[in-house]
Amino acid sequence: MASNPYFNQPLTPARPRMFDTARAKVIWILVPVISAGLAAAVPFVVAAVKGVVKPWLAVAYAAGEIAIFSIAFAISPDPKDTSPVPGFLLVLLMVTAATHTALLDNDKVNIGK
Repeated sequence: MASNPYFNQPLTPARPRMFDTARAKVIWILVPVISAGLAAAVPFVVAAVKGVVKPWLAVAYAAGEIAIFSIAFAISPDPKDTSPVPGFLLVLLMVTAATHTALLDNDKVNIGK
């Protein structure tokens, strides 16, 4: 009796993973933080290329990053300005991007996947 190859296959194909190891996850989470938000969209672009998330999510993160930096520089174009708002926006971008990067392989989060 010949064995049927469909009996051993999962019902749905496994979703690609962003992180292979815990060390890789930590490194990717640190990318937006170490770059001071300049590379906040990079983990999402890589995830879109790997097929972990849909491309619109990477585009949205890149557009959001550009918008936040534009707003921050528009609020405080002079280096001698002491407004705390631009710094707050950049910290908010870094924390948000790091948190969302940590959630890329979470099966409970379905937005953009």
